[in-house]
Amino acid sequence: MAISNADILDAIGSKTVLELTAFIKEIEEKFGVSAAAVAVAGGAAAGAAAPAAAEQTEFNVILNSAGDNKVSVIKAVRELTGLGLKEAKDVVDGAPKAVKEGVSKADAEAAIKKLIEAGATAELK
Repeated sequence: MAISNADILDAIGSKTVLELTAFIKEIEEKFGVSAAAVAVAGGAAAGAAAPAAAEQTEFNVILNSAGDNKVSVIKAVRELTGLGLKEAKDVVDGAPKAVKEGVSKADAEAAIKKLIEAGATAELK
């Protein structure tokens, strides 16, 4: 009788982290593979089983559109990123585009506020 994928996932979800680590080592030895890809998949399964997810600590500021005052938005992008005039203009013209990536929530909210004050529409992801 074949074991279904759902049965395998249920079995993995019920194991502890230590049991999963031992299981990964067994898979490495039996199939001669690296644990890097398996560890990510195992971590995702363990994370899905945990009801409480970790709080997001890094955010991206996305410029959705420049609005009516494109010059002010370009100035705001230059100020936020340190880009030159041409590069900042390319970011604004290429909207929706990330202006800042991997920043704290406070920095991201300040950047969004500055972009909105300049006349742009922006969002936090």
